[in-house]
Amino acid sequence: MEAKWGSKIFATMSSELKDAFPGMEGFSVTNLKYMKRFFQFYSNDDEIGQQPVDQFEKLYSIPWGHQILLITKCKTVREAFFYVNKILENGWSRAVLLNFLETGLFERQGKAITNFSRLLPDTQSDLAKETLKDPYNFDFLSLSEGYHESELEDALTSNITKFLLELGQGFAFVGRQVPIQIGEKEVYMDLLFYHIVLRCYVVVELKVSEFDPAFTGQLGVYVAAVNHQKKKETDNETLGLLICKTKDDIMAEYSLEASSQPIGISEYKLKDLLPNDYVSSLPTIAEIEESLKNLQ
Repeated sequence: MEAKWGSKIFATMSSELKDAFPGMEGFSVTNLKYMKRFFQFYSNDDEIGQQPVDQFEKLYSIPWGHQILLITKCKTVREAFFYVNKILENGWSRAVLLNFLETGLFERQGKAITNFSRLLPDTQSDLAKETLKDPYNFDFLSLSEGYHESELEDALTSNITKFLLELGQGFAFVGRQVPIQIGEKEVYMDLLFYHIVLRCYVVVELKVSEFDPAFTGQLGVYVAAVNHQKKKETDNETLGLLICKTKDDIMAEYSLEASSQPIGISEYKLKDLLPNDYVSSLPTIAEIEESLKNLQ
């Protein structure tokens, strides 16, 4: 259209539509261009044929502002419909949608290495696997170089709302450093959640180093202990989630083959770390107050 008639066609259409429908909004030149782009994006014959009719009914039920983000940020129709379903399931605002688009949720969802298919019933296995991500995006944290596991845990629990949003729908926070008695020893689980959709506990262990097979054994013991001591008859089997700084996928897969507990293994990503001397280089409150006095 633009190649044939030039960009003036949009200005003409905008003016005529505003005259014809004086009480309606949405006929700006920019919006008309987005309408054209919407039509072109969802006219991909190769992908459209793979989408059931009810998917398009869902598509037309989300706000136009969300639609613009989808057609400008998504590479394929399949990716767009993935986010359409998430919007409707979770009631995402446009800001939340933009966050997940920019962090590539479509590419990360369901990508954790797990042994769920071997240890869980098919229906639960599929849902549990889709619940986990790889990697987890912790860009909302500010940590300095050389941080420890306790500092990562502190930061995540201090930002629990953002952490729960990154974990996904259904996670309910139970506690951190949750004690559990194993024989004569009391041990502490990093983080404990209950998933209200999967109807099970989820034990999360954080590691700020490369994956080690010993981590799987430790987490497996915690999962078994929760099954014995906290799990109710109405609950499904407890899941374990190990989130490491980095992992060798083959090593992780072999480790899970040797485990008798359902566990997922993922990495996490952080934004640029602050240098260790960053805080010490900032002026203190007293120094700021003194500087303000000198300006008066």
